[in-house]
Amino acid sequence: MKFRYEHRSEPLLPRHLFVRRVMWHLLVGACIVLAALGIGVVGYRVTERLSWIDSLLNASMILGGMGEIAPLNTDAGKLFASIYSLFAGMVFLVTVGFLMAPAVHRLLHKLHLEEETKGPTG
Repeated sequence: MKFRYEHRSEPLLPRHLFVRRVMWHLLVGACIVLAALGIGVVGYRVTERLSWIDSLLNASMILGGMGEIAPLNTDAGKLFASIYSLFAGMVFLVTVGFLMAPAVHRLLHKLHLEEETKGPTG
């Protein structure tokens, strides 16, 4: 789906449509996090032979920024964990930016509209 935001010359989006936009962003953000979590779970399961629940715990902790729980015993697991940690950091930053986008856009759009109604100062 294309995320179209109103142009500065267009009026501010009505509140009910703004709420729909925020909900859509929350849904897409949740899907991004779940996909990243799935990558981590499968990665720990394959490289470290952890149980599904331990793989989920390790991936969740890395994705949440807390660090892993189970000790890593294989070189493949250590390599995966280092790459996944960098990946998880990027997922976090991208998702936060994506979730903040509607509110930031609305704020900037509203400020621009207020500036237009006041006219140029001089």
